[in-house]
Formats: sequence, C-alpha cells, structure tokens
Amino acid sequence: MTASSISEHVEAKRVFGETVCQRITENIVKLGFPLQTELSLPKFDSAEFSLVTDPFTQTQDLVGYWYSSSKQRIGQIKFHGDGSFYAEYDVVQPHPSKKQWFVEAINAWGQQDNIKTEAKLLDIPQ
Repeated sequence: MTASSISEHVEAKRVFGETVCQRITENIVKLGFPLQTELSLPKFDSAEFSLVTDPFTQTQDLVGYWYSSSKQRIGQIKFHGDGSFYAEYDVVQPHPSKKQWFVEAINAWGQQDNIKTEAKLLDIPQ
C-alpha cells in the first residue's frame, strides 16, 4: 500500500472517525471524568493508520491505533469494508463516582448513522 492510498482512505473516513472520537469522549465525560483530566482523549488525527485485508471478506479495512507518549497502544479504530466500524479506547482509571467500578475502556461500534458506545467496567471487590 502506498502512503497516498492510505491518506485517501483516512480522508474518506475523517468526518466519520472524528464523530466516533467525539462519541467516545462524550461517554468518558458522561461517566464523570472532567474534560481537563490527565486522561488522554481520542483524536482522529493522532491515530497511526494502515490498510489491512480482511481475511474473510477480502476487503480493505482502514485500521488506526492510538499510542501513549511512552509508545504503548491505548486504542484502536477499525473501519470495515461493509461500512461498519469498531473502536476501543483505554481509560484504565477508577470510576470517578462509583468506587466499586474500574473503567477499563470505552467501546464503540456500528455504522456511520448508528454509533453505539459502552463503558467496559470491571468490578472491584470490596
């Protein structure tokens, strides 16, 4: 794959991807984390993208990974050839108001006109 081919795919998914990032951010805020937190928030342009061939459908999927400043992977977004997507973004913080929960990540999935998000919570034994 050429760099121009990847950038064309990224541009084609930009508005969709920015909307997904916004929905993930909204979910993080809805949980009670302040926007001015040390927690990093997903930004479409900060993902590192590549094209991968889906082994089942043989379509080209655009995949982006987010990394922390220490180069540890903290999330991914994958646009499938059929128009669907899946994203996961690490939060890895205790829930700000519910001490019995630990927020592992925010998952997002669906289609451009039907984006769903959900917090991935872990129970903290008391």
